[in-house]
Amino acid sequence: MKYLHLIWAALFRRKTRTILTLVSIIAAFLLFGLLDAVRVSFAEAGQSANGAERLQTGSKLSFIQTLPMALQARMAAIDGVKDVAFVNWFGGAYQDPHNQVFTFAVSENYLDVYPEVSVDPGQRKAYSDDLNGILAGEVLVKKYGWKIGDKIPLQSQIFPNKEGSKNWSFTLRGIMKSKDDKAFQSQMIVLHWKNFDETTPYNRGQVGWYVSRVKDVNDADRVAKAIDALSANSDHETKTQTEQAATRNWIKQLADIGLIVTSIMGAVFFTLILLTGNTMMQAVRERTSELAVLKTIGFSNGSVLGMVLAESVMLLLLGGLIGLALVSIINASLPAMSGGMITNAAVGWKSWGLGIVLALAIGIVIGALPASRAMRLNIVDALAGR
Repeated sequence: MKYLHLIWAALFRRKTRTILTLVSIIAAFLLFGLLDAVRVSFAEAGQSANGAERLQTGSKLSFIQTLPMALQARMAAIDGVKDVAFVNWFGGAYQDPHNQVFTFAVSENYLDVYPEVSVDPGQRKAYSDDLNGILAGEVLVKKYGWKIGDKIPLQSQIFPNKEGSKNWSFTLRGIMKSKDDKAFQSQMIVLHWKNFDETTPYNRGQVGWYVSRVKDVNDADRVAKAIDALSANSDHETKTQTEQAATRNWIKQLADIGLIVTSIMGAVFFTLILLTGNTMMQAVRERTSELAVLKTIGFSNGSVLGMVLAESVMLLLLGGLIGLALVSIINASLPAMSGGMITNAAVGWKSWGLGIVLALAIGIVIGALPASRAMRLNIVDALAGR
């Protein structure tokens, strides 16, 4: 610490160069924090106290393969099962075919397996009484300015109605709200499975997947095996998973978020190493005679090595901490900006710890070569300009 003023002075010897380098480091760690928030949010999708009570049962063959409706009663009869609901993918788009809205056709008891979702009792009754009614998440309602009673046109990219058109029209009867701000239902639409099944000629009493709620979380594995045993060696074998595992598999169908984030950050930090490494090499080269003077007045080789290495580490730590601090501010608005897709956007201690470790590691890597050269510096040659 006694050499801190020397290290600080050397770091800002060329203020413009140092500031531009700091901006690059801040940008890199800002990107790191934002991408890490996305990775964590997708990794923790479906991970909640209520989610731990739920199991999802789909076709073992393919996620697009439907299941017979007769399974519902047999699943409900299994010891340890509290409720069984079912869902079909609808694939809706609002106003524009590219403006997709998560839309599902669900059983009447669907909300019973999601206690973290609330709907006004009067609105839920209105929805139940209207076969053409829908429930929409509060995020969507705010986004599009919908009101109870509005006619909501949706275009299904897969299923036609009984007229053969893929343009459907529903009436908004209720709003789904998340009690814990994490329920995905706050950004989706649900419609009556009965209406969907009776209207489209392609479903014919089939179910996309089942969602069951167990009485005891510790009994989930046994219940899952019992559910899959119902369809063993049949033409509709099932695969039952926890909600978190099923959500992860569904996300992987879209993209490997972890691989994408890792690849981007690898490229960013590799570029950062080259940039900051060049800055440190140039800074030490410009101070060759100054370093020789320090050795002349009694600074040891180890002291010179430590000072140059500390300068490099300080540069990375300063930029990294500023970048992560900015992420903490920006991430507060990520859930709203992402439409609820990113729910866990806070920069936790793990992200801070990983960021600091990366800053230290990169600082040591880029400072090692110029520091070792400074340590081996010959005083006579350096002062002679050789």
